[in-house]
Amino acid sequence: MSTLSAERGAYWFLKGARGIASLPAIILMSAFVGFCGFAVEAGIPLGQTVFMTGMIWALPAKVLLVGSILAGASLPAAFVTVALSSIRLMPMVAALIPEIRTPKTPTWLLLVLSHFIAITAYVFTMERIRDVPREHRVAFFAGFGITVTSANILLVAVIYSTVSSLPAMLAGALFFLTPVYFLTSIWASTRERAGRIAMVIGLALGPLFHQVAPEFDILYAGVVGGTLAFFADRLWKGRAAS
Repeated sequence: MSTLSAERGAYWFLKGARGIASLPAIILMSAFVGFCGFAVEAGIPLGQTVFMTGMIWALPAKVLLVGSILAGASLPAAFVTVALSSIRLMPMVAALIPEIRTPKTPTWLLLVLSHFIAITAYVFTMERIRDVPREHRVAFFAGFGITVTSANILLVAVIYSTVSSLPAMLAGALFFLTPVYFLTSIWASTRERAGRIAMVIGLALGPLFHQVAPEFDILYAGVVGGTLAFFADRLWKGRAAS
């Protein structure tokens, strides 16, 4: 029985790993080409860029770190910037972990796999996880997360020396694919009306807050947009119930 279970686990691990050929993974890898060019322009050495790719597994956090380096920010300031950026992933961890774990899943394994939870992995997994048997969902997510991370580490290592020859417009376009994909994917995967209302309000308020407080525009747009969306959804449900 244990041998059969291991074989099934390996099957679902490889099933998740094959997600490297999916549109989300391809777009993410394209965006990493743009990030690699950004790191090269900032003077980040190859070893540090590759290390950053694997250890800070969220593209916006890496961009913020490189931006902090370019701006001459102190180490504590850069640390706080990256940490605050990564806090946004906590709701994804809280939503995804209950979907993949079982009563027998060890906590240490969930802690290790939480490193691979970012928007691409979250959207990819949440769209497909209901078709995966509960006891093999951890293997499925591990297959996708580990494979995508490893592929991007290898990609950055290979193209580091050649990416500087890419036209600036092309590198910028590749980098811009990620936020466009994130936005459309989150919209498609959002199950609650309040989430979509928050996205619309946040997008509308973003340019306004950028004029008022450019250092905290995303934070303010998110807090205000989410709060307004919560009350709007409550009002909507109240009217529907009456």
